Amino acid sequence: MRSVSPPTTHNHVSRDTLGPPITAGIVTALVGFTSSFAVVLAGLQAVGANQAQASSGLLALTLTFGLGILWLSWRSRMPVTLAWSTPGAALLASAGMVDGGWPAAVGAFLMVGVLIVLTGLLPVLGRLMARIPTTLAQAMLAGVLLPLCLAPFKSLGSAPLLVAPVILCWVVLMKFAPRWSVPASLLVALAVIGIHIVSNGVQVPLHSLVPRLEWTTPAFSLEAAVGLALPLFIVTMASQNIPGVAVLKSFGYTTPWRPSMLVTGAGTLAGAPFGGHAINLAALSAALAAGEEAGKDHGRRWIAAFVSGLAYLVLAAASAALVTLVAAAPPGLLEAVAGLALLGTLAASISSALAVAEERIPACITFLLAASGLSFAGVGAAFWALAGGILVRWMLKSREPVQKA
Repeated sequence: MRSVSPPTTHNHVSRDTLGPPITAGIVTALVGFTSSFAVVLAGLQAVGANQAQASSGLLALTLTFGLGILWLSWRSRMPVTLAWSTPGAALLASAGMVDGGWPAAVGAFLMVGVLIVLTGLLPVLGRLMARIPTTLAQAMLAGVLLPLCLAPFKSLGSAPLLVAPVILCWVVLMKFAPRWSVPASLLVALAVIGIHIVSNGVQVPLHSLVPRLEWTTPAFSLEAAVGLALPLFIVTMASQNIPGVAVLKSFGYTTPWRPSMLVTGAGTLAGAPFGGHAINLAALSAALAAGEEAGKDHGRRWIAAFVSGLAYLVLAAASAALVTLVAAAPPGLLEAVAGLALLGTLAASISSALAVAEERIPACITFLLAASGLSFAGVGAAFWALAGGILVRWMLKSREPVQKA
């Protein structure tokens, strides 16, 4: 008699193939959220948001890009992940409040959403963005990040017992588990905050732990458009969307560009009145869902992105509690965590800005203008840095010598 093979146990196969992408998706969300939410809070508060509005902004961002991940990964069957604009939040933190306060900042967020949607609808806008020299865009970002990245070390001088454990944890984890360095330092910071609350008898109102959206009627001004919306759009495109496409391409995926821009633009528009500044393609955390850790099956890694979207929706429920704890933090502690979270981005930006020898002087001018905090005619340093860098680049650009007949 011919032997008959036992039927394939599909459940066993499913567990083996689904385990890695599910784990990778959860890790993607945890790392993406915990490594940069402090930067988002610092940015929103710098442009005028109070605690409730900043909490609402964090919630709106997490909900919109979590839902966007679910839609894009399901429709494309690719590990497309989204995130809030961390460089954009750093830009907000350096720009400070514009004329018109928080409502004007919300109006600028809406403008960014419109520009992102137009980028998806009009290819010419994408090509125009691509013409901005990468070296100058990265130099502008590096200049914006520099004051924030100095914060941990300034705080170390004023509150060494509070900040030193956070920095020490970050350094140790950078040696042994770099991916978890910022989340771990955040946990240490939260522990320090907890000790501070208990030892000083700080009262935490229970109602502030419940997440809720706070509507802000937007206001529009030329200053906010030029000094906030335009630099925020450029930084988001140059430092998040374009690198996000490159990360997916490095793993063999072609990003669905138009759907991604339409979804992130619409998500930014939806979240702006509730305090969300911008959402975009993930760059740093994208590799966690698209790489080998999401499973050997290249065609099933989209599950990792989908799971990360679900996990982000769960984390959104914790946004208000995190904001409440951070609000009770000793001065300088939140800034220290935000600065540590941005050190890797600062290093990458400086490296990219100085990569081309012929572009180094314009890049340095751009960097210094952005780091200076210059404000002129009501417009912040980021805009003038990019404008000044482009002008210097044009003036120094080598020209072909005129040949004599």
